Amino acid sequence: MRVAVLKESFPGERRVALVPSVLPSLAKRGLSVELESGAGHEAGFTDESYSLAGATIGHGRAQVARRAEILLALRPPLRGGRELELELFREGQLFVCQLDALSSPELAERLASTGVESYALELMPRITRAQSMDVLSSQSNLAGYRAVLLAAEALPRVLPMMMTAAGTLPAARVLVLGAGVAGLQAIATAKRLGAVVEAYDVRPEVREQVQSVGGRFVTLEGAEEAQGDSASRGGYAKAQSDEALARQREALAQHVRAADVVIAAALVPGTRAPLILTKQMMRGMRPGSVIVDLAAEQGGNCELTHPGEAYTTPEGVQVLGPVNLPSSLAHHASQLYAKNITAFLLHLLGTAGGSAELSAQRDDDPIARETRVTRGGALVNPRVLAALETARHAHRMGRAEELSEAGAHH
Repeated sequence: MRVAVLKESFPGERRVALVPSVLPSLAKRGLSVELESGAGHEAGFTDESYSLAGATIGHGRAQVARRAEILLALRPPLRGGRELELELFREGQLFVCQLDALSSPELAERLASTGVESYALELMPRITRAQSMDVLSSQSNLAGYRAVLLAAEALPRVLPMMMTAAGTLPAARVLVLGAGVAGLQAIATAKRLGAVVEAYDVRPEVREQVQSVGGRFVTLEGAEEAQGDSASRGGYAKAQSDEALARQREALAQHVRAADVVIAAALVPGTRAPLILTKQMMRGMRPGSVIVDLAAEQGGNCELTHPGEAYTTPEGVQVLGPVNLPSSLAHHASQLYAKNITAFLLHLLGTAGGSAELSAQRDDDPIARETRVTRGGALVNPRVLAALETARHAHRMGRAEELSEAGAHH
C-alpha cells in the first residue's frame, strides 16, 4: 500500500508530515512511502535522507498524490491558500491531516465531493489511548516555547534578575493567560529564563499544574462565578458568557498592568478565541511591554491583535499576533507531528484487523469515529455538520441584512 506526502502548499508552512526516522515503522506494516521532491527541505530533511530511509522521491505533484492509497499532510492542499487542489484526490483514497474542519466546514464539504475518506487530527479525542496521536498538544507545546522567545527578543529589558557592579536589574514579570499545553510551556520557558511568572486560567483545577512548572496561579476575587463550570469534556476550557468574561477582565486588569510580558494562550478548539485583553485593560501598561497573542489565528485574546503582524500602540505597548508558530520550528515540529500521524495511521490499520481495507473502520472505535470527517462522498462527522449548518445560517442572516440595507437605500 502506497503512502504519499506532498510539499505543503499553505503560505508560510515549512513543516512536513513524515520524517525519515518514522519510515521503518511504516515499512513493517507493508506501507511504502513516496514523497514529492523537496517536501522536507524547509524542515531540514533532504530528499537523500528520505531515500536512505526507504522512501521513493517522486516528481509531478498530482501524479504522486493520485498514485497513493493514503495521502498524509499537515494542512489541506490549497492553491494560493484558498482553493482546494481537487485534482490531487481520487475516490476511495484515505486522507489524514489537520483539516481545521470546525472552523472551515465548507472546505470539508468540498473535500467530501472528491469521494475521499478523510480524518481531521485536530478532532482527536482526549483519551489515554490517543495521547501519542495528539497533534494539538505536540504543536502547542512548541508554540508556547516560541512565544516566550519572541517576547524576550522584543522586550527592551532582560528577563532574569542580574546583580552587577553597576547595580541590580530586577527580574521581568510575565503573565500567562490560559494554562493549556501552550500556556504551561510558556510558564516553564519564562521561568527557566529567570522571569517572575504568574498565570491565570478559568479552570481552578489547573492550579497545581501551573505551580509544578514554576508559576504562581492567579486567583481573582469576584470572578468565582466566571470560573464555575469552565471545563468542557476532554479537559479543554469551554466558551463562557459575555458577563463572565467581563468579570474576569475587570479582575485581571491590575495583573496585566503590572506585567512586562503577557502571553495570551486561551483557546477553545473549534470556536473563536475568547476576548480577554481589552483596550481598557491595556491602559496603564508600561511603554515597551509586550503582548504575544497565541490565539491570533482564532480571532485573538487581545482586542488589538492583528493576525500575522507585530506593531506598537500609541502608548508604547508592543502587540504581537504570530500565526503558525510551530512552523518557525519546522524541524522539531515535523518530528513530533510525524510521530503523531504515524501512530494514528497504524491505529487505523490495527482497527481494520491488520488489512488494507481501511474504509470499513469500526464505528465503536472513538478515535476513528470522532476524527472521521468525510466518507462515501458525504460529510459524516456530527460536529462538522453542525458547524456547517451554523456557518450557513450566519451567511443567510448576513445576506438578509445586506438585502434589507439595499432596500432601505432605494
